[in-house]
Amino acid sequence: MLRTTAVRLSALYLALFVGSVVLILVVVYRTTAGFLTEEIGETVALEVGAFQDHYTKYGLPGLVDLVRGRSAVVNNNAIYLLTTPTGAVLAGNLSRWPDVALSDTGWIHFKVADTSGVSNRPSTAQAMTFTLPGHFRLLVGRDMSELDQLSDRMVRSLGWIIAATAMLGLGGGLLVSRGAMRRIEAINRTTRQIMAGDLSDRVPRFGGGDEIDRLAGNLNAMLDRLERLMTGMRQVTDSVAHDLRTPLTRLRSRIELALIHDTDDAEVYRGVLQDSIGEADRLIATFTALLSIAEAESGAKRSDFTAIDLVDVVQLAADLYEPVAEERGQRLAMEIAEGVAPQTVVVRGNGQLLAQAVSNLLDNAIKYTPEGGTITLRLDGAAAGQAARVTVADNGPGVPAEERPKVLQRFVRLDAARASPGNGLGLSLVDAVASLHGARLELSDNQPGLRVALVFPADAKS
Repeated sequence: MLRTTAVRLSALYLALFVGSVVLILVVVYRTTAGFLTEEIGETVALEVGAFQDHYTKYGLPGLVDLVRGRSAVVNNNAIYLLTTPTGAVLAGNLSRWPDVALSDTGWIHFKVADTSGVSNRPSTAQAMTFTLPGHFRLLVGRDMSELDQLSDRMVRSLGWIIAATAMLGLGGGLLVSRGAMRRIEAINRTTRQIMAGDLSDRVPRFGGGDEIDRLAGNLNAMLDRLERLMTGMRQVTDSVAHDLRTPLTRLRSRIELALIHDTDDAEVYRGVLQDSIGEADRLIATFTALLSIAEAESGAKRSDFTAIDLVDVVQLAADLYEPVAEERGQRLAMEIAEGVAPQTVVVRGNGQLLAQAVSNLLDNAIKYTPEGGTITLRLDGAAAGQAARVTVADNGPGVPAEERPKVLQRFVRLDAARASPGNGLGLSLVDAVASLHGARLELSDNQPGLRVALVFPADAKS
């Protein structure tokens, strides 16, 4: 657990938090203690100035009387001492001159007694000294025992506060880390089960809406996508094995019969070869369609996205398939919505795939529309929730509403379509191209016939 990111982040935040608390408390301590010390120094300095003035006016006897009078005040934390040049005490409440070195600022800090302070603690004092004319020395100071006790209490409190902060931070960090680790372990457990082959398992969500919940949602969406792809791959494998076995068997039988047939007629062999080439072309077309679908579903073509003018795409498709429709006795009508002109309906995409998708829709419509029927190719521009819409409608048998989701799957052909040529991949490819471009494929009833619309989202222009 100590190697986990959650614990390391908790430790980092704990160190930063404790450091911040220590800094704040140190600043408070220095500010408080410094303020009291500075106030005592100002008071002592004023009192020293008063003594100097009194000495100037009344001389040494007057100064001695003033020192004695102030030293006799009861419950006073002031300290006074006036001595002769030889060190004899003239007045004051100290028994002798402190044996400490004088600092550069003129202040001295010394111990007065071992047990006479607050709560029988050592009594200390801070004083200012100066020398009078005639080498008489005067000491004026204050008992610092209370301030020392306050400082000690603040230092102890600082230690307890830091310890409590560290414990609370450590406990909170461990709780947070434990919760995060429990949720991450749930993700790891799910991934292990998926690696073991169970694609149905999903990462649990706790409903908090935080980043781990969003990660779980994204992972579940990815797993849904993977499960669909794996299921589709199994279906494709089964369908390929089933649907291609017949044409391959037919191709082999045709060649085998030609070899068995004892004839020198070149036309017979030519017919067999032509039929074999036709069968091979249909097989190649099937595999080409499968590769195109796989390429579209993988998203590999997104790197080739450019600005595509849909007017050019539908116009080219109409020009290519209009002769085909006429040959079958059908009419292909192209409709461009009012206000739609070249370079007015532009989306970002792969032009080749979009052209192939529209061509597949037209090919399906022509294949299933009876003679004398009409196929309509229509392009609409931007509207509510869409950047463009390409619609292909026919007068064929149509697709029942309950069967429409199925016809988008690979190799799925309805019973009415099995007699017509094809491999059941046309709409699958269109659906894959639509997904690649963020568009949606809408199948509806044309009364009679089928209406298929390729709807591009409103942000498809970006």
